[in-house]
Amino acid sequence: MCAAARKGRRKKEAPAGDTTTVESRKTTTPGELPPRDKLFQFLRDMLLIRRFEEKAGQLYGMGIIAGFCHLYIGQEAVATGVVHALDRERDTVITSYRDHGHMLVCGTDPKLVMAELAGRITGCSKGKGGSMHMFDLKRNFYGGHGIVGAQVPIGTGLAFAHRYRQDGGLCACFFGEGAANQGQVYEAFNMAELWKLPVLYVIENNKYAMGTPLTRATAQPDLYRRGEAFAIPGDFVDGMDVVAVYNKTREVIPFVREKGPFILEARTYRYRGHSMSDPAKYRSREEVEEVRKHHDPIDQLRKLLLEHGWATEAELKEIDREIRAVVNEAARFAQDSPEPPAEELWTDVYVEG
Repeated sequence: MCAAARKGRRKKEAPAGDTTTVESRKTTTPGELPPRDKLFQFLRDMLLIRRFEEKAGQLYGMGIIAGFCHLYIGQEAVATGVVHALDRERDTVITSYRDHGHMLVCGTDPKLVMAELAGRITGCSKGKGGSMHMFDLKRNFYGGHGIVGAQVPIGTGLAFAHRYRQDGGLCACFFGEGAANQGQVYEAFNMAELWKLPVLYVIENNKYAMGTPLTRATAQPDLYRRGEAFAIPGDFVDGMDVVAVYNKTREVIPFVREKGPFILEARTYRYRGHSMSDPAKYRSREEVEEVRKHHDPIDQLRKLLLEHGWATEAELKEIDREIRAVVNEAARFAQDSPEPPAEELWTDVYVEG
């Protein structure tokens, strides 16, 4: 069991000062590193998310993707690190409307995700869910939810199902720092701790929610402490370091399976605005560039691989080329696919007659 999960756990305070930037963290030591093959999996998944989201932004600008579209650029290490630490055969995943990256790292074909974004019948939700409402039962991915914080009680219900069925699984329930102030989140926390449900609450703290800095909207900015009133332990991790996220998630998972809920706050930073319609004028270009230059999760992993002699520049460039080809094929597939026929309006919905 990790130290933060023990009864009488340590008081761990976040660094004081401006929380709009990503704080420096201890460099991961070689002894803590996952195997080389696992690191390459991290790199491929984070690159897939990054290139996919960049392409989605392009297609949105072209009018091929419409409606709301919330990109995950900059936060790739969080979903990648957490999902790779799970048991993908039995554990479930649920998140908010910023769901493309989570779905990709869960293993859904990028073509099906891009087709869904474009509203095509070949999409994972037959083109009727769009960016915000994706679902893949075969990969234990339960969405994609458009109401802020709504996935938290649903994820708690998934954890209840794991406990009821005694299948040994847990639910990784992702939500943002803005959703952390929702009342339904605390009702879910209370029930989860009362029933000792196997749920890992992952708060993706990107500092700004829909545009308001965390320190202006949240009285207690140490979000991993939000469960203290319910006796739920928590901890925080550098959400720009995929190895740190992976290691911390693996550390707390045994506690979640055996003892109940845990809150993991991943301190991350998103380069784009809240959605494609948000110009993000509430922060400076210099702030964003500082994070890109010194804390980018993909660049950090590339440097680690190069420093340990586990990859060459040529190998890393080839991986990027391969990923770009996959994403370009997904975009072509989406654009070539037909829209849903009119009769699809009456399928997969409940109509009261």
